[in-house]
Amino acid sequence: MIIATFNVNSIKARLPYVLHWLAARQPDIVCLQELKLPDDRFPHRAIEEAGYRALVHGQPRWNGVAVLCKHGSLAKQASIVQTGLPGAQDDGARLLTVETENIWVTSVYVPNGKTIEHDDFEMKLAWMEKLRRYLTDNVDMDKPGFVGGDFNIVPAALDSFDAQRQAGHIFHTDRERRMLQGLREDGFRDMFRELNPEQRMFSWWDYRRGSFHKNIGLRIDLLMATPSLLTRAERSWIDRDYRKKKDGHTPSDHAPVLAQLRD
Repeated sequence: MIIATFNVNSIKARLPYVLHWLAARQPDIVCLQELKLPDDRFPHRAIEEAGYRALVHGQPRWNGVAVLCKHGSLAKQASIVQTGLPGAQDDGARLLTVETENIWVTSVYVPNGKTIEHDDFEMKLAWMEKLRRYLTDNVDMDKPGFVGGDFNIVPAALDSFDAQRQAGHIFHTDRERRMLQGLREDGFRDMFRELNPEQRMFSWWDYRRGSFHKNIGLRIDLLMATPSLLTRAERSWIDRDYRKKKDGHTPSDHAPVLAQLRD
């Protein structure tokens, strides 16, 4: 089984690109973020024709999350458990939890925060606290599951293009990192870092200033797994090739993050 998370930066604008990626990589379960359209505008038919069932929590123009399950038992058994983070619905469509075939999946799009001086920064920290509370109250850590998404937090210095200069700035603050540490204390593990302890690889690059080609990036897209799921993990990687143009289609500013599991 292959699981993945992918911030698509508009499913309407990126649909041909996403379909190209699905055909090439054939993941079994995918968390999507930044759909940027309401539920009734989601391209269900195209996703179905690609071999997937989509469960969606959308929002006009902004945010929006989904979980894709490959056709077969995964798609047949998939059901929505939670739409929206309890206590934070006013902050946008940023969380969707799905259960399917003895695995639970939560797709999240953590608020950006903008700058540490902006009001959204405190909202971001409060959102992460509510996420932790939601997971603590609703997740059985003995069962296989994962939270996949754009966390908008750089976990450690190794995950930044310039950790020294960026220290204390948005995505790099101790307060943000303590939010991730709280999830670790609860048992969640960063699959990419657990399986690649020394690898310096990024999942997001700004569209501007040739950032991708200069590798000026950040690792902010994570698969956070329960211990029982992590024990099944054979490898985890960032699909950097899918931050490049494909057949003339423009990519998202994020690359997909994947993990392969033993059956």
